[in-house]
Amino acid sequence: MVRLALVVAEFNYDVTQLMLQKAIDHAKFLGAEVVYVVKVPGVYDIPTVLRDLVMKEEVDAVATLGAVIQGATKHDEVVAQQAARKILDISVESGKPVALGIIGPGANRIQALERVEEYARHAVEAAVKLARRKKLLKEAKYTGSTVYVE
Repeated sequence: MVRLALVVAEFNYDVTQLMLQKAIDHAKFLGAEVVYVVKVPGVYDIPTVLRDLVMKEEVDAVATLGAVIQGATKHDEVVAQQAARKILDISVESGKPVALGIIGPGANRIQALERVEEYARHAVEAAVKLARRKKLLKEAKYTGSTVYVE
């Protein structure tokens, strides 16, 4: 069973709280156990706790959840791009799958609400699939024919 952690941004709470509920439901559907739910103030803050979570032995993968709503400036682009870059860096450095379930940049509130289920489900599914496939890859041995890990 994959042990999954969720990191959820509180900013745009009306969107992210729905994402959290959908993510938990989908993790159960996939047979994964949610071992941690950690809330952070905003998407930009996710990498701060993400580094701590991936170091925990009881965490196999993490799904990040958040919504960066477009405003009058390019602030949403800066926040989303920098957070995504650091989230990927932490995943690669730790060797643990971290899935990106962040709506935006460029989304308005209505678009974000329409995408809640899609982004939450995709993030959880990606994290769980990657954790399972990394385990299979670690156990796989090449014996003269192509090894498929799926």
